Amino acid sequence: MEDVLEVYKRPYDPKRPVVCLDETSKQLIGEVAAPVPAAPGHVAHYDYEYVRNGVANLFMMFEPLAGQRDVDVTDRRTRKDYAECLRKIADERYPEAEVVVLVQDNLNTHSPASLYEAFEPAEAKRLAERFEFHYTPKHGSWLDMAEIELGILVRQCLSRRIDNVHDLRREVKAWETARDAAATKANWQFTTADARIRLRRLYPSMDG
Repeated sequence: MEDVLEVYKRPYDPKRPVVCLDETSKQLIGEVAAPVPAAPGHVAHYDYEYVRNGVANLFMMFEPLAGQRDVDVTDRRTRKDYAECLRKIADERYPEAEVVVLVQDNLNTHSPASLYEAFEPAEAKRLAERFEFHYTPKHGSWLDMAEIELGILVRQCLSRRIDNVHDLRREVKAWETARDAAATKANWQFTTADARIRLRRLYPSMDG
């Protein structure tokens, strides 16, 4: 936990950008009957029945100090999908960076080993060396600022029925563009000192 909190204290450095990564899923839901739109004095009505059209995965890549994010909508959430996400960060979003400081949770696919499953060894090694990996502790995924940004995305954009991946990508891109244009940053206030006081129960006990 303190490792991640110390990363968040670092000043902005375009050569060593801090990027938070997280992912979530979105069930694609179709309507059985056409919704009745809202009208003066009447709220919109939706049939309680719906059609399941599968599930899409969303990777959130968020640079909190620059107020920039990139959301990839994928069909799956495999090791290869995660590896491709890292390649995009390294080669497309931050090609000039010396190293990308990556904060993420401990999901079993979130490791450099995924790069070796997706790419040839030389390419996997090249990509792995572009990153400085930092992991949130078990039950501490809330320390990942990408998780917070995903929560905002869900509330502002995804809290309604979307029935296909094409529309999902379009809606997410519009949200992402607006957030980036406003350079909406994260104002992280929780520090190591706070953790030692408020989360003391999570530290190892030296008693006995």
